[in-house]
Amino acid sequence: MENSNHRSLIIIGSGPAGLTAGIYASRANLKPLIITGKKPGGQLMGTTSVENWPGNISIQGPQLMINMQEHAAHFGSELLEESVTSVDFKKKPFAITTDSGTQWTADSVIIATGASPKKLGCPGEDAYWAKGVTTCAVCDGAFYKDRKVVVVGGGDTAMEDASFMLNFTKQITIVHILDKLTASVAMQKRVIDNPAITIIYNTTVSEIHGDGTHVTGITIVNQKTKKEEKLDTEAVFLAIGLNPNIGPFKGHVAFNNYGFIQVENGTKTSVPGVFVAGDVADYRYRQAITSSGAGCMAALDAERYIKTL
Repeated sequence: MENSNHRSLIIIGSGPAGLTAGIYASRANLKPLIITGKKPGGQLMGTTSVENWPGNISIQGPQLMINMQEHAAHFGSELLEESVTSVDFKKKPFAITTDSGTQWTADSVIIATGASPKKLGCPGEDAYWAKGVTTCAVCDGAFYKDRKVVVVGGGDTAMEDASFMLNFTKQITIVHILDKLTASVAMQKRVIDNPAITIIYNTTVSEIHGDGTHVTGITIVNQKTKKEEKLDTEAVFLAIGLNPNIGPFKGHVAFNNYGFIQVENGTKTSVPGVFVAGDVADYRYRQAITSSGAGCMAALDAERYIKTL
């Protein structure tokens, strides 16, 4: 008797990586199941205008993800709005359990669960998310030409963000919690001697202010003196890292030294038949377009794997 909960391919995640994988897998007639999670769409659902997606001069992040969902469904992807709670990759077919208690099995799996940006946890952060508070200077930097901006962080990503913003403004402030930067020496050199960039050390952001529609400033606190100060700014770029969404996969696939899923030879994980795409494996580029590209690759790899069974 055929198992109605078995699929040739299950894709876990519904951001650009997962949905692109769904489009390619559907067109290959694999009839994939995409387990979307309770908040489908990934990080772009919290983004306003996306201006670096080829073919769209400007498109709202949520609209782009709706388009991709509809595209995947059009070609036959089945979307399930549940979250994966556990997996078993030790046996074939692979087993996946969702929060409804349902168990699914699959010949192949693509993990595309993305990553979640680390947040400050201060008042105003959620209220002004995508209204001046962002984690992607490459995505949003062009909106702040000749404006005051703040970059929070002291690692390579913060240095990259500050350097990138020099393309648009000469009023950049880096706020860093430690008394020295943690970025590589080469990355530090890009910013330390640049007169357009001010670095404030030993300092945290305690509150983000706005006018109801957009960020207007922040309150910072010196961690040594406890002195508070307000800074005017129209953008707060958070560059304090990402947490890959790896919960159900701990102990089931290998991870790299950064805590992301280890990629081998394209999109392969340490388990044959389990592939990975997008920010859950990518700690370097973290762009929607690179996630989509990886989703395409993972679908092609999964298709080839399934044909060998």
